[in-house]
Amino acid sequence: MNNQRLALNRSFSYHSPTTMLMQPPIAMRMRWAPFGFTFLLLILLWTSLWTAGCSTPVGIKRVGTEEAHQLLTASALSAGTPSQYSLQVLSRNDLLAQFEDDPAAALAALHARLLSTTDDNQMNNRLFALAELSFLYAEHQSPRPTQDYQCLAYKGRPCPQGQLPREAKHPHAYYLAAAVYAYAFLFPDDPQSTPLDPADPRLRLAYDLYNRGLTEGLATADDKEVILASGRHRLPFGVLEITLVSADFTWGGYSLEHFVPTVDLAVRGLRNRYRRPGIGAPLAASLEESAVAPSVTGANRIPPRLKVPVTAFLRLDAPRRSLTTGTLRGQLELYAPDQVETVNINGQERPLEFDSSAALAYTLEGSQAYAFEISGFLSDAFKTYFPQMRTQDGIFFLQPPRADRIPLVLVHGTASSPARWAEVVNELEGDPRLRDHYQIWLFIYETGNPIVYSGGRLRQALQQVVRELDPEDKAPALHRMVVIGHSQGGLLTKLTAIDSGTRFWDNISKVPLDDLDMEPETRELFRQSLFVTPLPFVKRVVFISTPHRGSYVAGLRLGRIASWLVTLPGDLTQRTLTTLTRNQDKLLAQKLEKLPTSIDNMNPSHPFIKTLASIPVAKGITAHSIIAVQGDGPVETGGDGIVKYESAHIEGVESELVVRFGHSVQGHPKALEEVRRILIEHLNDSAGAGT
Repeated sequence: MNNQRLALNRSFSYHSPTTMLMQPPIAMRMRWAPFGFTFLLLILLWTSLWTAGCSTPVGIKRVGTEEAHQLLTASALSAGTPSQYSLQVLSRNDLLAQFEDDPAAALAALHARLLSTTDDNQMNNRLFALAELSFLYAEHQSPRPTQDYQCLAYKGRPCPQGQLPREAKHPHAYYLAAAVYAYAFLFPDDPQSTPLDPADPRLRLAYDLYNRGLTEGLATADDKEVILASGRHRLPFGVLEITLVSADFTWGGYSLEHFVPTVDLAVRGLRNRYRRPGIGAPLAASLEESAVAPSVTGANRIPPRLKVPVTAFLRLDAPRRSLTTGTLRGQLELYAPDQVETVNINGQERPLEFDSSAALAYTLEGSQAYAFEISGFLSDAFKTYFPQMRTQDGIFFLQPPRADRIPLVLVHGTASSPARWAEVVNELEGDPRLRDHYQIWLFIYETGNPIVYSGGRLRQALQQVVRELDPEDKAPALHRMVVIGHSQGGLLTKLTAIDSGTRFWDNISKVPLDDLDMEPETRELFRQSLFVTPLPFVKRVVFISTPHRGSYVAGLRLGRIASWLVTLPGDLTQRTLTTLTRNQDKLLAQKLEKLPTSIDNMNPSHPFIKTLASIPVAKGITAHSIIAVQGDGPVETGGDGIVKYESAHIEGVESELVVRFGHSVQGHPKALEEVRRILIEHLNDSAGAGT
C-alpha cells in the first residue's frame, strides 16, 4: 500500500468551518474609515451582492457514480485513509488533529476512552475505529523495499536519508492490535450484547481488518511468509500471548510449512478468482520437502510441490475484558478447506476464509507440467520431469482422497498436461455444489505413445486406485465415477466405457492371444491394452474436442513428421518387436517398421481409429459431447482447426454442445458451464440412485 495515501486530508479537512468561508476581496481588508460612511455602505452593498453568488459554507456538490461510491466506502484497506466511521469517532473525541500529528498518542488516548465506557454502541464505534486506525498506522510504519516511505507526521516530509520512519522496527504490534480490536468488535465477550445491524458496512471491513492484521502481525521480516508458533507478542497497550493449538500441522499425512499469505498474491491466467469470504488469514502452504510418503491411503498420489489453501485463525479469550488488563491470550488454529469450512465462535458457526484460486495458481507457477507437454509427446519423459512423484501410474490427487465423494477424472490431450485443466479445476473448486461432492483425479501420460497403450495404463491405474480406497467395495460414491477427456484424452476416456471384444486384436492377428509365443508380462500388456471392457465404476463420460474418427491433421505431412519424431518407451518397443519376431506366421503386421504412435492411431485411415469409432459407449454409461467449431459457417462442415465436427460428433450421446471456438475449448466459459451442468445432473442422478 502506498503510504502517501495515508494523508488524511484526502478524505477530510482539518480546518475549522470558519476557515473554509470564502475570503472577501482584498479591498475589504483596507482601512475604510477615512472614506466616510457613504463609502462604507457602498462596500457593504457590493459585498452582499458578491457573496450571494458564491458557495455557502455548507452545501453540496454533484459527483459521478464512481466518486460517490469512493466517498462512501473509502477505508484504510481500499484507499489508505480512514473510513467515515473512524473519522466520526476521531472527530467526536476531538482527536483528528492529534491523529495527524501524533497517531500513536491519539490511538493511546482513544484506547483509554474505550476502557471508560459501558455503552455497547459507543464501545463498538471505538473498537472499530481503533482497529482501522491501528492498521493504518502500522501500514505507514512498515517499510517495504518497493515503496517510497514518508516520515510519520503524514504531511509529506521525507525521512532523513538512511533513516526509517519512527518505530518502523515494531509495526507488527499495531497490526496485531488491529486484529485484536476487530475481533473484539465482531465477537463480544457476552453473546447477549446488542448485536450489530447485519447491514452495517463495518462488519465486512472488520473481518478484513482482522484477517489482514493477523497476516501482517505474524509475518516474517520480509513479509513473504507467516510464522505460526506459540509466543509472546508486544501490543501498543500490553501483550498478546499466543498458544499454538498443534505444533504439527498435517494435511493428507504430510507436514505443512512455508505459509505464504495469498492476499499478497495476484493471480494470472484464470478467468475467475474464487475466495471464500470469512474469518481468518488465508494462506498457501507447502508440503514438507524432505518428507517421505506417509502411510495414509492415497498420500503417495499427492504431488510434492502442491500448494495447499489453509487458514490461520486466532481465537481470543474474552477480548473486551482483556483489553482492560492489557494482557490478552489466544489460541492459534489452522484449517484446510477439505477438513472444515466453518469455525465455532461464541456458540455460532462462522465461515472461514480460503483462497483456493491463489493456491492453485501458486502451484502452477513455474510448474514442470508445462515443460513436460512437448517432451511427453516426443519421448518417455514422465520420470525425467516428475522424479519426485511417489507413484508412476499417472493418477494423482489435488486433495487427500475420500471414499464418500464421486471421482472426477480429467484426461488431457496430445502434447498437453494436467495443467491445461486449471480452469476446470478452479471452477469446480469455486462451486460449493460440486466441491462438496466431487474429488478431482488427474491422469498424466506420455501422449506420443500408442493410444491403446495409454488407455490400458489409464484403466489399470483407475482400477488400482479404487482398490486402494475401497478394498471391501463399500463406498458407493467411488462407483459413480465421471471421466472427462479432451482431444486424445477423449479417446482414452472412451476406452474406459466400451466393450471391444477381440476387435482391436483382430487388426493384429487371426490367432488367439493365448496361442502366441511371448513372455507372460508381454501377454498381460497386450491383454490390458487390446481387450477392453467397461470399467464397472465409470458411470458417465464427457468427450471434449475428441477425434472419434481421427484428426485430419494426423493424416497430413506435418502429422507424419511428428509421428516419426516420437520415441516410444524402449521396453514397449522391445517387447513388441520380440513378439513379432517369434510369431511371424501368426501376425498380420509382417512389415511393421516401428510401433504406431498416437499420431498414427489418429490418422483417419488407421485401423485403430476406425475400429474405435465403430464401437458404441456401453449401456449403463451416459455420454456427452462438447465440440468446438471455429467461425460462423455451418457446423456440419466446420472444425476446430485440429478436429472436424464430423469426427467429433457421435450418435448415442445424451447431449451435444457446439462452442464457437478453437480446439482448446475446455477452458471456454460455455464449455465450463456445460461441464457444471453435467456434473450437477450426475449428482442428482446419483442421489436418486441412493449414492
